[in-house]
Amino acid sequence: MRLTTYIFIIAAFFSFAIACSNNQPKEPDLGSFSWEQIEERAQGSTVNLMMWTGDPKINAYMNGYVVPQVKERYNIDLSVASGQGNTIVSILLAEIEAGKQNSELDMAWINGETFYQLRQIDALYGPFTDRLPNSKNVDFDNPFIGVDFQQPVDGYETPWGNVQFTLIYDTERVSTPPKNLVELESYVKANPGTFTIPSEFSGMTLLKSFLIEFAKDDTLYGPFDEEKYEKYSQQMWEYINRIKPYLWKQGETFPTTLSAVHQMYVNGELNFTMSNNDSEVDNKVLEGFFPNTSKAYVLESGTIQNSHYMGIVKHSNNKAGAMVVSNFLISEQAQYKKMNPEVWGDGTILDISKLSKEWQQRFAEIPNRNYAPSRSDIHTFALQELDPEYMIRLFDDFRTYVVEN
Repeated sequence: MRLTTYIFIIAAFFSFAIACSNNQPKEPDLGSFSWEQIEERAQGSTVNLMMWTGDPKINAYMNGYVVPQVKERYNIDLSVASGQGNTIVSILLAEIEAGKQNSELDMAWINGETFYQLRQIDALYGPFTDRLPNSKNVDFDNPFIGVDFQQPVDGYETPWGNVQFTLIYDTERVSTPPKNLVELESYVKANPGTFTIPSEFSGMTLLKSFLIEFAKDDTLYGPFDEEKYEKYSQQMWEYINRIKPYLWKQGETFPTTLSAVHQMYVNGELNFTMSNNDSEVDNKVLEGFFPNTSKAYVLESGTIQNSHYMGIVKHSNNKAGAMVVSNFLISEQAQYKKMNPEVWGDGTILDISKLSKEWQQRFAEIPNRNYAPSRSDIHTFALQELDPEYMIRLFDDFRTYVVEN
């Protein structure tokens, strides 16, 4: 998959921001503005944010909390439009090629491959994060936060949340879950049809942890290494194809969405599901969707931990408003609210030790994490994200060597 494949894949794009048009004057350089001046400039403006809207809890957090809060605090109208990854890149690339100086977008929820692609086409504004007052509490020294898929954020995106991949199983159906690849092979052979790997982001994230395990001490961190990828991915495809006949539907097909895997788990068709958010098991149990016999865990060989971010568009005509919204999103109040599994359960990117004693105590007492392991326990088994090219190749090669094999 290359950037050129994204050009013009959207036949028409709706304009959801009257404030953004080519007829408007270009926003002045904010480099010399004080934070008070930036907030003043943002007053009464509209900020257009594009983000994934596929989770009801995330949508409720944004529309029921963030949108009214930024309106009340800063008189900013935050307009949320649905779109992610390829859509964001396509829109901004088309605008750049058309010479458009005032983008339809101000902000975008991004990480990893999308961050890499947007940096390649110079579509992001920055560096700006050091201008945000609340950035003083962000744990930028944490490599799982300050580095995005082996790419230093360098002030071009605001860390928003941090999560770790977990497997989820039903304790009534699985007494002892497999903790490593050897045990997983034994399990699926003894319990055919009860485990699968979706052919989407979560499934590929699981495969990345497998790839790191096959490489062992021959690190895959740093720039993409073709020789290493070929060597260890072939070992991994051999492993996957060895267990393929014992997977769901005898490995003749693979779910294309994680929601389908969740539903089959709930229906009892699968004994396992998975999540990129270690706390999702709790909010799904609280919703009454997952059975209360569910439990999340991580493999002994490790699972991927990563962060997600907010980026500001280089040709946004409301960078001031986008900066104010970004600053609110990393406030103690917004991060605390988001971390509660009843709300979202998204891990914080704040360095809790930098907060006041009151806020430290409040974060320590966040309720309802009853079905997921503690963050401190699973962090020991956290693996860093790999260069974006690994994910691109895994998507292509999983289809070639496993799905179509």
